[in-house]
Amino acid sequence: MNHFIEGNQDTIVALATPQGAGALGIIRVSGPRTFVIVNELFTGKDLLKQKSHTLHFGVIKYQQEIIDEVVISLFRNPRSYTGEDVIEISCHGSAYIQQRLLQVLIASGARMARPGEFTERAFFNGKMDLTQAEAVADLIASNSKAAQQTALKQLRGGFSEDLQRLREELINFAALIELELDFSEEDVEFADRNQFLVLIEKIRLATKKLIDSFQLGNVIKNGVRVAIIGRPNAGKSTLLNALLNEERAIVSDIAGTTRDTIEETLNINGILFRLIDTAGIREHSIDDIENMGIKRSKSNAEKSHIILHIVDSSEPNDAELDWLVPFKDKTVKVFNKMDTVEADLVEAITSKHDVLISAKRKTGIDQLKQLMYHKAVGTELQTENTIVTNARHHAILLKVAESLEDIIVGLERQITGDLLAIDIRRCLHYLGEISGRVEHDRDILGTIFGKFCIGK
Repeated sequence: MNHFIEGNQDTIVALATPQGAGALGIIRVSGPRTFVIVNELFTGKDLLKQKSHTLHFGVIKYQQEIIDEVVISLFRNPRSYTGEDVIEISCHGSAYIQQRLLQVLIASGARMARPGEFTERAFFNGKMDLTQAEAVADLIASNSKAAQQTALKQLRGGFSEDLQRLREELINFAALIELELDFSEEDVEFADRNQFLVLIEKIRLATKKLIDSFQLGNVIKNGVRVAIIGRPNAGKSTLLNALLNEERAIVSDIAGTTRDTIEETLNINGILFRLIDTAGIREHSIDDIENMGIKRSKSNAEKSHIILHIVDSSEPNDAELDWLVPFKDKTVKVFNKMDTVEADLVEAITSKHDVLISAKRKTGIDQLKQLMYHKAVGTELQTENTIVTNARHHAILLKVAESLEDIIVGLERQITGDLLAIDIRRCLHYLGEISGRVEHDRDILGTIFGKFCIGK
């Protein structure tokens, strides 16, 4: 069901700031009757006569009830977020006042907005494409500098521009193929197949680069899961406290103190790391609760992006955990308690791939943090490059790559122009589907915008 087309004459209203008491609250109104509805409630200037992008102080009054002193922000169409007439009412942050204002606005002819409806209207009114609309939600949800920078680049149209360049290059050649079809009886070729193959290879490489960036994009958007694994009393909880620079986990000389997982977040150079301190792992235990903790530790290690295998340096023969062997590519062996080891034994304990620390004395912690960052994103994160963070985009890009392969196979087999045109149209459709340049299934749009908060 197309809610937008059915309800695009409605004037909608919602609270744009978080629920609850605060210093200020903002209520957003959008739609064709915005100025009329708010003007009837506002005592002060006649809002119908005021210019766009101006602020006005006054009182909201319903019948004989004075509700609040407010500041009104005016945005006339099409120079607004939604492309419609928009008013934002800045009121005091009382939960009662906010709800009362919503009630009187609805009583005066507005209706409550659905989740994401303001951004949905912006999309349908051509204020942004679908990738930019999705970036709004990502920007709101960003919890690190890298996530914020990546979402902001997409909101400003960086990803859209990359897609548009690919589409335009393909459209220009597709036009020549289509022209050939109009002169099919004369057996002429307007499109140089060799040049087209070079172009398709260029687009294929650009698409592959975007697809490959999704792994990093997922790290930026959702953070890096880091499981801290080791035998009892190796210093896992002490390391967690050292990384966080606070006493988050209970530390004891008694082996098996940590029975359940402890999760905390750590920001390293703008990337969020989700640290998971797990129960100590030993081969045999008669304690059922401890065994449950060990089982959970192994599960967390399997699901993590990075495993920090903490080894007690005073017990170097205790360094191996056989079940970690399949995860060696994502495992960093961290030799702890190096302050207890004689200098001449250090070289015998470690290799060039290991990290030496003393969690108790907080030595080697910065080196470990840099290694974690390098393992997650490489030497330096380039947020100015386009990075795919959205699973929907990634899934469609895989379809784009598949359709490009079909075009390449068709060119190699010298298929006719009409069949080649079908493959090209399919590729163009997928490229357009990402940015919303083709008709979308309304259920898909509902899912996308339904993830937004109501006031956005």
